[in-house]
Amino acid sequence: MSFIKTTEQDSNHNHLEKMSVLELLKNINNEDKTVPIAVEKALPLIEALVAQVVKKLKEGGRLFYMGAGTSGRLGIVDASECPPTFGVSHNLVIGIIAGGDSAIRKAVEFAEDSISQGWKDLQEYNINSNDVVVGIAASGTTPYVISALEKCNENNIITGCITCNHNSPLSQVSKYPIEVVVGPEFVTGSSRMKAGTAQKLVLNMITTATMIQLGHVKGNKMVDMQLSNNKLVDRGTKMIMAEINVSETEALKLLNQYKSVRNAIKYYKNGRK
Repeated sequence: MSFIKTTEQDSNHNHLEKMSVLELLKNINNEDKTVPIAVEKALPLIEALVAQVVKKLKEGGRLFYMGAGTSGRLGIVDASECPPTFGVSHNLVIGIIAGGDSAIRKAVEFAEDSISQGWKDLQEYNINSNDVVVGIAASGTTPYVISALEKCNENNIITGCITCNHNSPLSQVSKYPIEVVVGPEFVTGSSRMKAGTAQKLVLNMITTATMIQLGHVKGNKMVDMQLSNNKLVDRGTKMIMAEINVSETEALKLLNQYKSVRNAIKYYKNGRK
């Protein structure tokens, strides 16, 4: 199978500057509607990677996301949301971006072109064979990511990727590649659009499915979430009220005492109020 860089193909639309605002919005929206369909086609590939992530995390390993530019930022966003949502350690899911943390806000020139820095960045975390590394690159051609995954393979570390081209160099070096081919962008080559949306949807699936499998959701509730603001305290209080049929005052008291929804329910049911 040849490698066709569909993320760089000409847009299906032309003369964008002549469109009205409403025309622009409708056409962008119509392009966006195709993204979930492309993700659906990749579900078996996503399932295969999630199975490996769950297995390794149950054994004490970690999940790493790494990318450059938009792809790197998306990985960091997903990783950073796991602790508050699921109550896990900040060291369980880790996002790494080419150019370091300063690249989260401002592009670092040529950072993605390094063929050695990606592995060096992973080594800062004492990467080992218990871990899983997922490279994220819309084009599937980012040297920073590809070279890091090659070194992971050499060191018996499970590798996966999320890309938006078929048979890209990144897919070829990944043991568990996920390819979500969304086709040309509305603005030619602007992979922060459909490709970025596709990557975010897949990242949502990977971490949410993994955390559910690891037991961090009960029913459909985030029982291990961090109580980091008043909204979440209120949500936790309501969860306790619904689960053990107590008043709001009693539920809040339990939540303050045990510091988590799970523990409040557990100790109440065990008779330790």
